[in-house]
Amino acid sequence: MAISGLIITFNEEKMIGKCIDALFRVCNEVIVVDSLSKDRTVEIAKAKGAIVIEQPFLGDGPQRTHGLPFCKNDWILNLDADEFLDKDAEDYILKEKYLKGDYDAFSFRVKNFLGDKLIDFAGWYPDHKVRFFNKKSANPSNSKVHQTIVATNEKKVPVHILHYGWDSLEQIISKKNQYSSWHAQQLFDQGVRISGYKPILNGTVAFVRCYFFKKGFLNGLDGLTISMIQSFFSYMKYAKLIKIQKKNS
Repeated sequence: MAISGLIITFNEEKMIGKCIDALFRVCNEVIVVDSLSKDRTVEIAKAKGAIVIEQPFLGDGPQRTHGLPFCKNDWILNLDADEFLDKDAEDYILKEKYLKGDYDAFSFRVKNFLGDKLIDFAGWYPDHKVRFFNKKSANPSNSKVHQTIVATNEKKVPVHILHYGWDSLEQIISKKNQYSSWHAQQLFDQGVRISGYKPILNGTVAFVRCYFFKKGFLNGLDGLTISMIQSFFSYMKYAKLIKIQKKNS
């Protein structure tokens, strides 16, 4: 199996061991790029047989790109520490179906979990992510938040990644708040400038899309809560951008 597993980490001692074990089912090496974790992440990763590269955090895309030269294989399976291949995705890779056709990147469907509960409403499923690609012609973008893979010929495949990203609603809100700060700074650095109406407009649109068009209302209180969290993220991203604009004006 000429596939390199690549993970970027920071304080992931809870999940990193399971993630590495899962990657070794389809990969012949695992590279961990760690952002100077303060917990046992590095110790666990090395004990599991991964090669650990320590690098202060450069941003989501640049951090992944930093790890590519350490991968000896062209095919890269780049998961987060809280992501795992579902059985259908494992079979797809192990049976080498990805070699049929001239594709250099594959987008898998993502099942997002809150604890052990699947969030398959309010637009959270199917959530597509490219996590499997050939580094000869496809690479992570330079985006510091929610990077994408820039590929020549991408294919969407109806197989799944399992994402156990949150144990509580509080954790979702905390992470979304952090992402909104990073995203606001990224937008400012890209030259994006907005008016004071943008946060309210986008927050409202995000709620309407998730709750009504993505049928969050069919899932009771959970659907309402997730829709409000999406609205919160969209609102805060642009509210923080306005704060940055004023600070730098």
